[in-house]
Amino acid sequence: MRRILLALFGGLLAASLVLQPGLSRTPENAGPQFTADGKLLRPEGYRRWVFVSSGFGMSYNANAGGNGAPAFTNVFVTPSAYDYFLANGKWPDKTMFVLEVYGSTSRGSINQHGSYQENFQGLDVEVKDESRFPDKWAYFGFSASQEASQAESPGKNDCWNCHDKNAAVEHSFVQFYPELLKLAKEKGTIKPTVHLEDKK
Repeated sequence: MRRILLALFGGLLAASLVLQPGLSRTPENAGPQFTADGKLLRPEGYRRWVFVSSGFGMSYNANAGGNGAPAFTNVFVTPSAYDYFLANGKWPDKTMFVLEVYGSTSRGSINQHGSYQENFQGLDVEVKDESRFPDKWAYFGFSASQEASQAESPGKNDCWNCHDKNAAVEHSFVQFYPELLKLAKEKGTIKPTVHLEDKK
């Protein structure tokens, strides 16, 4: 009888977790999910993935001016891909990165100096899928309002070209992820064509 009650309780608990609003129904290591016509579904629960770094007001354009408040970016990667990188210094097939973008503000509550993240502006998703994409990596963008929508990859676009040319390890900007950069140097997986030091 006790075993039956435990099994019943476990089943009810699992059902409540699945049905509870706000919890991800996508396993953390499920990999990219696509519709039948090739659209990437917006990743669920990515804030439970591994956080690798943040940026503030970053721009790869030397002529970019200060157009409004600088944005924060937060980068997450699937846990299984992160574990693989720790062991090998490179990314496995089905790796997914999410870069979320937040606006910044310096005025609010008790803050007197510095900036903090404010309004959510959208997210970019980078996917490595060797069987689906001839060029292995593809890039997708979701607006802030696309909470349960899809995004289409524009193919070999500016994002793809920039990552291919400038990213330190494969298509990932590991040069901006301090802990992973140290590991990539130890593993010898940094692309020899990438110039890492540019401190003027």
